[in-house]
Amino acid sequence: MNTDPIADYLTRVRNAIKANHRIVEIPASNLKKEITKVLFDKGYIANYKFEETTVQGTIKIALKYNPITKIPAIRTLARISKPGLRQYAGVGNMPRVLNGLGIAILSTSKGVMTDKEAARLNIGGEVLCHVY
Repeated sequence: MNTDPIADYLTRVRNAIKANHRIVEIPASNLKKEITKVLFDKGYIANYKFEETTVQGTIKIALKYNPITKIPAIRTLARISKPGLRQYAGVGNMPRVLNGLGIAILSTSKGVMTDKEAARLNIGGEVLCHVY
């Protein structure tokens, strides 16, 4: 039994990047799908596909690398809010990742979004992870 599916998602992506894989398969959930969409919109992954072959389904993520230097687009994935210690951020104390160069992915009442989008909409939420 997996107690933290988001940490499992981030670890699978992190391990695939360290092994220089092009594609990683992850068991799907609605929250993982939304995180994948945010990563794609911000340019951290090349492409993704949701497959409904099983009951749960899978997410296939094509990782993005620099064509010349082969350096991955995602340098660091860090889980912030854990099941044992949830981390919330309001509008006034929104986290700055790498002094604004990275993104924090938040789960808000309006859906999953980045810290900059949440600040623009003037809402806070649970800080799921930092990406840079």
